[in-house]
Amino acid sequence: MKRILIQDTNGNLRKELRDFHVSLTSQLRDRNLAEAAQVVIVADIGVYQKGLVAKILPEGFVYGNLEAKHIPAIIEQTIQKGEKIAGLALEKKNKQMRLVLRNCGVIDPESFEDYLRCDGYQGLARALEMGPEKVIEEMKKAGLRGRGGAGFPTWLKWNLTRAVPGAVKFIICNGDEGDPGAYMDRSVLEGDPHAVIEGMMIGGLAVGATQGIFYIRAEYPLAVQRIQKAIDTCYAKGLLGKNILGSSFNFEIEIRLGAGAFVCGEETALIASVEGLRGYPRPRPPFPSVKGLWGHPTVINNVETLANISYIFLHGGEAFGKIGMEGSTGTKVFALTGKVRNSGLVEVPMGISLREIVFDIGGGVLNNKKIRAIQTGGPSGGVIPEQFFDTPVGYESLQKLGSIMGSGGMIVLDENDCMVDISKFYLGFCVDESCGKCAPCRIGGTQMLAILTRIAAGKGEEDDLKKLDEIASAMQKASLCGLGQTAPNPVVSTLKYFAEEYRAHVIDKKCPSGKCSSLVAYSINKEKCTACGMCARACPATAITGSRTDKYTIDKAKCISCGQCFEVCKFGAVVRQ
Repeated sequence: MKRILIQDTNGNLRKELRDFHVSLTSQLRDRNLAEAAQVVIVADIGVYQKGLVAKILPEGFVYGNLEAKHIPAIIEQTIQKGEKIAGLALEKKNKQMRLVLRNCGVIDPESFEDYLRCDGYQGLARALEMGPEKVIEEMKKAGLRGRGGAGFPTWLKWNLTRAVPGAVKFIICNGDEGDPGAYMDRSVLEGDPHAVIEGMMIGGLAVGATQGIFYIRAEYPLAVQRIQKAIDTCYAKGLLGKNILGSSFNFEIEIRLGAGAFVCGEETALIASVEGLRGYPRPRPPFPSVKGLWGHPTVINNVETLANISYIFLHGGEAFGKIGMEGSTGTKVFALTGKVRNSGLVEVPMGISLREIVFDIGGGVLNNKKIRAIQTGGPSGGVIPEQFFDTPVGYESLQKLGSIMGSGGMIVLDENDCMVDISKFYLGFCVDESCGKCAPCRIGGTQMLAILTRIAAGKGEEDDLKKLDEIASAMQKASLCGLGQTAPNPVVSTLKYFAEEYRAHVIDKKCPSGKCSSLVAYSINKEKCTACGMCARACPATAITGSRTDKYTIDKAKCISCGQCFEVCKFGAVVRQ
């Protein structure tokens, strides 16, 4: 039987998807092909900016920008003849390597049988045969490091928890994805819920835990729904509960909802939230591996980390360890966004360069603008300038540049992006999300944001740059948790690589990119003006007046310096000062 997988676009094309699904199913039935081809809506095929997307199995053809008019050709040429439709087929992105996302867009995420057909729970069966010690040894061979940000070796975290005496232990899946623009974990939870459950069960077996908890942000209702359905199915099939697969292993799973607090990405704050308390971080030691949830040894892994586990036990730790680079094995899922042509989730082997991700997979920069930098790691990450784009993606290699891998945010910045503005945005996010418990983060972040705001408004002084550096250093050394320790990273990295842009704001009182409206003024050169009126139509403040006979002018009292007129003028008549 052929399978037609239609990508669920999370609301952007929901009506079109529903109509296409109904029409395709109806036409297959009318042609007596309902049993020859199954139509399934899946979470993520991995193709974006291509409208309605479908994948045909077993051929693997991927079609984009689909409309109802294409259905007859899909049925006649692909379903009945197995032929590719050249006008609809999308090019494959060969530099991607899908391990974590291997089942996303391939299986029906709500079908237990689909997961079994992809060797589901075979990794768990192998782990039960091996026993806890050999399971941890296999993880050591794999070299998997935590994909939530810190990059701590997974085998070592498991081993530390296993070594602590105690009849009660917990394993928690951190699904409280909080980085702006990040949706890696959501896609895995929605697209392959059983893989994460299987990884959690193998982790529970390794550390001696009998209780697993999914901590998922409440804003992910579909992820919560599918994880709960997968859990219920596992109980019904005997894969959760007592004596799993005829062994002595007992394991239970439940879901707890997070309220979307960014600080709850930190382990001790997450534990406090699960306990029903406010999400404050706690001093360490003791670490959660020794004293975690309700005082019991606890291991916390994020969604992507756990999604790798079943693959490791299907193919072996050594095979996984050969993927990627030394010290950073396997693949990494990134949410590639910003000024890039093909935004979306990408999964690549560690060691690939930033340039390959942006240009070979992402298709380059939008509107043929000049690329300036890449911001990785979300609010805790840094900004990497273009001269370092050939750096291989790995934990240590990114840290050397002043950034981090983080959970997988990757934002492309072009010539129109202002580094002061970028730093101000991320620091503002961290200030808003700070729990306020420790002074270095609470006071330091607020002071840094005030300085950046002054600089962006043209009121900065040369001494402000020194103050930013000093406060950042204090926050990094003295903050209680990772939020405060890493919040200055965007500021520190942009000060390092784009110092001249800060000086332009402070000394020349100019914003080279034109983003900081207080430092930018626009006027119209009447000799170049063709009276086309594009600038007036684009102006949101109605500050531009004129006509075909009278050249256009800008009322500076009304102008909000948004730059829309500058962007749309094709004749160079709008001048930025």
